[in-house]
Formats: sequence, structure tokens, C-alpha cells
Amino acid sequence: MNNSTNKENDQFLSTIKSTIGKDIIETNVFFNDFQIIVPSKKIFDVLTKLHINSYFAFDQLIDITAIDYPEKPKRFEVVYLLLSTITNQRLTVKIYVSEGELVQSCVSIFKSANWSEREIWDMFGIFFSGHPDLRRLLTDYGFEGHPLRKDFPLTGRVQVKYDTDQNKVIYEPVNLVQEYRDFDFLSPWERPNNKEMNDTGDKN
Repeated sequence: MNNSTNKENDQFLSTIKSTIGKDIIETNVFFNDFQIIVPSKKIFDVLTKLHINSYFAFDQLIDITAIDYPEKPKRFEVVYLLLSTITNQRLTVKIYVSEGELVQSCVSIFKSANWSEREIWDMFGIFFSGHPDLRRLLTDYGFEGHPLRKDFPLTGRVQVKYDTDQNKVIYEPVNLVQEYRDFDFLSPWERPNNKEMNDTGDKN
């Protein structure tokens, strides 16, 4: 990385710090990919500043996603991916959220956050306060649990099928036709080793 790029990176981070101020917990740069970590309570204010500031001009929210770390006190990491279509600059904003903690919705700043927040609520159970329509997005009505949490069972809790007698779709306990198998990766169809392949004749 040349000196001019370093200066540009330093200037960008310096401007972010001066704009957002004490609300920044940490800043990182990975191959010109800028990341900042802010308190979860301040995410709405931070996104507002990044959106309306003419220097940054982050006018697009590309995506919001989340990661579950059950062993941590603040279990969830919520990640906002921002893009400026004017400067072609990208920025990743991260917050850490505890179980049951409310996160303020940013739909009023970025309309594209609507479905992303619904998906995170559905998959992880992170509640976005102020969301205009926080319903499940990918799972069915009445679904219990949040499938992308690490403690959600791999098989799920119920299975769905169409009941011809009742003429409707019903839920029932999971019934696995075959139990999970523990593979040792040994097989009678394994290729022979090199010694066996080279030994093609009678040794006597």
C-alpha cells in the first residue's frame, strides 16, 4: 500500500471519528475495507450522520446481517453494509447486541432495511423497535424458534405435511426415517495404497 493510499485512509477514518465522535468504539481497515464498531444504542444516530453527511454520502444500505455467538455476553453481532454511489466508498458498521435487547430500526433512513430487519428478526430473534411491519419473512406463521441461532436443532422441532383426510397442511413432530450416521471415512471402495498398486506379480 503506497503513502498516498495510507493518507487517504487516515483522512477518511479521521473524518469519521470527528463526525461520529465518542460513539465509535473501534475502527479497522482491511485492504481498503473500512469497518467501525459503535454501541447498539447509537446505531440510528450513527447511520443518520453517515447518510446525511455530504462528505460520506452513504446513500445505499446494501444489506444487514447477523452472527450468533452464544458463548458471548453480547450474543449477536449485527452488521450493516453501506455504499456511497457518489464516491464508490463502502463502510461496514457493526454493533453487538445482548439476548432480548432492542435495536432501533433504520427503515426511516434506508427503506431497503425493511426486509433485512424482518429476516434478522425471523432467523435470529433480534427485535427492531420502530419497524413498521416486523413480521416473520422466511418461516411460516406460528413457527417457533429462530433457525439461524446456534442452539436451534438441526432437524427443527416440527415437520410439515399435507393431510389428505383433513384437507390441509398440518404440523407434526419430526420423524426421521433414518438416524444420523457417524462416518469414519473408511470404505471398502477406498483406492489401494501405492505399495499394493505396484505389487502386481507373484513374489515367489
